[in-house]
This record gives sequence, structure tokens and C-alpha cells, in this order.
Amino acid sequence: MNEEILINITPQETRVALIQQGAVQELQIERTRQRGIVGNIYLAKVARVLPGMQSAFIEIGLERTAFMHVADILQNHAQTQIEKLLFEGQTLLVQVLKDPLGTKGARLTTQLSIAGRNLVYLPPNSNDPSTEKYIGISQRIEAPEEREAIKSRLAGLMPADEKGGIIVRTSAQEATDSELQHDMHYLRTTWENILEAAKTKSAPSLLYQDLSLAERVLRDLAGEETTQIRVDSAENFEKLNTFASNYMPNVLGKLTLHRGERALFDLFDVDAEINKALGRRVDLKSGGYLMIDQTESMTTIDVNTGSYVGARNLDDTVFKTNLEAAQSIARQLRLRNLGGIIIIDFIDMVSKEHQESVLHELKRNLERDHARTSVNDFSSLGLVEMTRKRTRESLAHITCEPCPSCAGKGEVKTPQTICYEILREIVREHRQFNPREFRIVAAPDVIDLFLEEESQFLARLGDFVAKPIKLQAEASFRQEQYDIVLS
Repeated sequence: MNEEILINITPQETRVALIQQGAVQELQIERTRQRGIVGNIYLAKVARVLPGMQSAFIEIGLERTAFMHVADILQNHAQTQIEKLLFEGQTLLVQVLKDPLGTKGARLTTQLSIAGRNLVYLPPNSNDPSTEKYIGISQRIEAPEEREAIKSRLAGLMPADEKGGIIVRTSAQEATDSELQHDMHYLRTTWENILEAAKTKSAPSLLYQDLSLAERVLRDLAGEETTQIRVDSAENFEKLNTFASNYMPNVLGKLTLHRGERALFDLFDVDAEINKALGRRVDLKSGGYLMIDQTESMTTIDVNTGSYVGARNLDDTVFKTNLEAAQSIARQLRLRNLGGIIIIDFIDMVSKEHQESVLHELKRNLERDHARTSVNDFSSLGLVEMTRKRTRESLAHITCEPCPSCAGKGEVKTPQTICYEILREIVREHRQFNPREFRIVAAPDVIDLFLEEESQFLARLGDFVAKPIKLQAEASFRQEQYDIVLS
């Protein structure tokens, strides 16, 4: 199945849409201000060793010193004390395990790992001999014969002089030898670049930053079925070209710069799909509909026939609605990035054969999901229980917040989300019209954000459109309500 990947990049956020058969199948959003440092590798300096706590404070160049326990240096630390491993002023390579939180500094480890699409590379650790050459298999690959087969394949592909460990991810089962070799090339080149940077920089210094969303898309999503990867930022197009040349030459020819008058996401109405994916109700073509409710512990999906009455009888109506719902549910899970426990209440079916067909249709449509899923049979209550691995925050958690007007029963877009919508809308208006100035009329919270945290993005946009952008707070406007006045 041919697919396209759209990458919309602005200074404030990166948005990615996966398009198959002309329809949006998956959405990802990463905001500049919310990007953490987990996975970053630093050339660090030991600030203080604490024998009593078997820990140390480490300088990595942030406001607060980071923290590392002896267990983060050695996997088997029972017989080794931290003061025998570290001393004040010592330089070493470390990786961030946890972001700084409140008054706590970042949590570090010397057990480095670099993730690829199908493999994870564990560089050799001078303090820990257990990181010498070996091949580990993901626990999710359970069958002994499958574990042995993939291990044998990889051993045949690895260079004889390879050092450090390789962990095989679940996705490697479906990967070709060529794809595994591309992964090993990427990981080896990345590690060599880190070592070279460590020789030329002084501690504390950042040596490796975990990939941006756009780079992760090239690494994890782009495959043989991908026909085109469109990017709408010239600067980032060049960066992605360089990244692909060095690490992923197989996708280099698929990268194109979008220069059209229409915004990239407008080509496939992606913004409209985002707005639909934030609603509870999802209409089906037949006239039926889904009701999707996301809670802290689980997500529930209720299937309804709605206005669909069918052409033959009630059983036929129910069966066809449930089949269509199974297809739509798989897509909505990807669009909304819903994870954890998911309970689906299909319309009751008398026929066991119909139940099996609906379950088969659901599993078939979940096969294209990049997140791991597990589906159980119909329960005695007629419910289908399934799980989907949480890979990142859901779309609603990224773009929305509990609505203060309804005591948390619903959600509205955050002022930040509205700001970014307004910035994109001004770019659209700029392409179609030539006003003397733009005036943004919005709720006070949105205007306050433009005057404070988002002022730099507004100023940059003003330079881009070469027109004045004025702000006007309207107390009567709801948080999501705004207007752009052209004059």
C-alpha cells in the first residue's frame, strides 16, 4: 500500500501526518518548548561523590547538577562501591534517563544506548564488562525458534570486529537483511560521531541529542511503501537531506520540498482531521457512529447504528455497522494515539460467525499500527478488551486541557494551541491577500501568551509577512474563539 508522509515544521512545533489511500492514518506532534532531554548523551564532569548514598552529582551543563546512582554505572553493583569508580573532576560519557523535575536534577546513566528502527546499540562500557559483544532479543519475541532465527540472522550480518551489544527490537522480525544493515550502519556511524565529538569538546558538553520528530519519522516510519516525504520548511529540508545522506540513504530520493501556494496540511485536509479526532463522536459512512471517551485508566468505544437501517434485516444491519466500526476504530486509535486498556462495545451480535468476522476485521486493520497491540475475544458481556502500547502522549493530551467552564467534564484547546492556529492562519491569509496589517482579536489568555511566551514567534512571523501584526483582547471571546481582521 503506497503512502506519503507530510512534515509540517514551524519554529514552535513539528507536525507529521501519514497518508494512505488519500486519507490521514496517523498524526504526531512535537512542540519545541516541551521537548525533553531524555536520551541525550553528554561529556560530563563529576562534581561530587557521595559514598554514604552510593551516588554522585554530575555536571552536564544544565542549571542544576544531575544525579547518578552506582546502579546506573554497573548492572551488578553489589560488590562495588561508587568511590572506587568515580572521583571529583573526572570526565565521563553519560546519558539522561529522566528529565529534571521541580527541584530534582536529571537522572543519568553510563550504560549508554542508541536506538535505531529495528535495533538498539549498547556501546562498550569500560566500567562494565557485561556490555561487551553480545546479541539480546526483545522479550516480546516469545517463540524460542523465532528468537533463535533472528539472533542467527543478525550474527551473520554483524562485522567480526563489532564491539558492544545489540538488542533486537520486535519490529526486526519483519525487517529485511538490507534494513537491518541500514540500521547497523546508522548506529555505528552515530556512535563514531559521538566519540569524535568527545575528543574535541571539553566537559560539560552535549555530544548527542535524541532525534527530532522529523528525524525519527525518517528512521521509524519511512519504508519501502513510502513513495514521498514532503517537507514544507526549506531549512529543515536541507537538515533532513543531510541526515538521510549520512544515516538513511535509502529514503534520500523520497524527500521533496513543498513549495505550493496551499499549506502542506491543506492538501489532505489534515487540520480538519485533527479537529475531528478531538471530538467524542465519529460518524461512519453507513450512518452509524462511534462514541469515544478517554479517561485516565482506559478508553471506551461505543458502537451505534444511528440512522443506518440496512437493506435486509436487523442482524445484517448490526453486522455491517460493526464491520465498518472495526475499520474506523483501528484508524482512530492511530490518529488519536490512544494507549493502555481499550474497551470496545460493539452492537450485540447473535451469530458467533459474525463475532469472529468482526474480530478478524479489527485485527487485520490493526496490523498496520506501528504501536504494539493485543486483542482478546468477545467477553461474556459482549465486550472486546484490547491494549495498545503507549508510545507518547495522546493527541488530546498534547493539544487540549480540561475545560474550566464545565468543571473538567470536557476539554478545550489550550491557549498555546490557539496561538499556533492563529499563526498558521495568518500565513494562509498572507498567501491569498495583501492587507496593510493584520489584527488578531482573541480571548485575553491567548493575547497574553502572544505578549509573553510566544512573542518571539509572533515577531518572526511579522518579519516573514512584512506587515504589522496588532493584538486586541476581547473579554467576551471564549478561549477557542478568535478573529483575524485584515485592513
